[in-house]
Amino acid sequence: MHRSHKTVWTVVSAAMSASLALLAFAANSPNSQPARLLAARALGPTQLIENLRDLCDTVGGRPPGSKALEQAVEWGVDKFRAAGLENVSTETYTVPTTWLPGKDEAECISPARFPLRLAAAPFSSPTPGGHAVELRVVNAGDGTAEAFARLGDSARGAAALIMSNEMKTVEDLFGEYLRNRPLLEAAHRAGVAALLLQSTRPRGLLYRHPMTLDGSIAALPTAVVAREHAARLARLAEGSEVRIRLKLASQASGPHQSRNVVAEIRGREKPEEIVLLGAHLDSWDLGTGEEDNGVNACMAIDVARGFTELGLVPRRTLRFVLFTDEEAGMWGSRQYVQQHAAELDHHVAMITFDSGSGRTSGFYLNGRDELRTPVNEALVAVEGLGASSHTLEALDGTDNFDFLLAGVPNLVANQDWNPYLPEYHAASDVFERVNEREAKVNAALASVLTWGLAERPERPAARQTRAEVEQLLKDTKLDEQMKAFGQWDDWVAGRRGTSR
Repeated sequence: MHRSHKTVWTVVSAAMSASLALLAFAANSPNSQPARLLAARALGPTQLIENLRDLCDTVGGRPPGSKALEQAVEWGVDKFRAAGLENVSTETYTVPTTWLPGKDEAECISPARFPLRLAAAPFSSPTPGGHAVELRVVNAGDGTAEAFARLGDSARGAAALIMSNEMKTVEDLFGEYLRNRPLLEAAHRAGVAALLLQSTRPRGLLYRHPMTLDGSIAALPTAVVAREHAARLARLAEGSEVRIRLKLASQASGPHQSRNVVAEIRGREKPEEIVLLGAHLDSWDLGTGEEDNGVNACMAIDVARGFTELGLVPRRTLRFVLFTDEEAGMWGSRQYVQQHAAELDHHVAMITFDSGSGRTSGFYLNGRDELRTPVNEALVAVEGLGASSHTLEALDGTDNFDFLLAGVPNLVANQDWNPYLPEYHAASDVFERVNEREAKVNAALASVLTWGLAERPERPAARQTRAEVEQLLKDTKLDEQMKAFGQWDDWVAGRRGTSR
């Protein structure tokens, strides 16, 4: 049930008071006083949620390569400068492929006539010329090679309907991505004309499901179809020929220029050494991109604002980056790593948040157990916030990934996936879904962690060599995921990761 912003803030304020009480019991350490100040400031009244509403209600969804994302980049520059940072800039890079959504239309025309709700899948092809085509529909089950083989020649020239289970867990989400490559290969061999993917979300919810993550455009027109509509098509196909009219008017074209937003607070003793806090600024367009990932872009700005408001300058440089084109295959962070290759030895740590406003229970250490102690030491001043359950699991799919490949110590907030999953890339990713209390707690954790890692006398961990990274990829089984995502060849060829 929707509540007014005033009512929500009353509830949040009470929760913040309880959190501040917990901070009062934090253990004493040389850096605990600045850390407690940063946390208390983040948990109190700040501009975080106000900035989020401004970004997402005013700019809206921010697809890679869109004018809206360019507007958001300028917005980010302005907000960092308004937060008191003087060293603010943008860094331009090239993305090899542009995919922009268009107006998608579809209807069942036989044996019954009714409209179909659907959304084109990013990095899939439009229907020929972006025009409407009439197609038979065949039920290809789960879309495996075996399922297409059972259809035989009936699949040729048809729209293949791919059925799915309802998404419940993050494993289900990754399974949806891991299905892409074998599905496209099987569909191509079967000679189908288009793919219709049953939505994994109930109640008509649509979302953008990218079909590739390597900068290529999948040859088949593909769309996510409302779960209930796909089920109706499947039932109709049991007893008669089903025909649809389908128009996917997305624009798939060549390269575009994009920009990351970069802001700094120079360190007082070791300005050449860098602790980086990042979040991606782009989002898909069906919603307005609050949870993925506007709230954490605004959180990064708020963390920077906290340092300037309190006049705190750590030993090392703090660098804040709003990455772009993450949704197109993490191009912003990938290009940052390439453009800053000469100074990666000086990147002490990279931290990113990318699971909305979910509660942070700890951090993904991404195969680096030696990071556990430095992270715990940095967070000791806010141990009452309960963010100490770290995992060695390594992540591919957000902006830490190319830092991992380059050997830079990297951390990803381990946030509660449950409230985030239904809104992932969906029309429901809007302001009302944000958990204000947890967003502010995450800002407190990010503030204290960046301070602790930037202030500690020693580095939290060494930069790994390429050989060490390759062993990490095998130990964590990231190599298998990279192969499924079409990333492994770039690693082997040296197009991703840096030599050291």
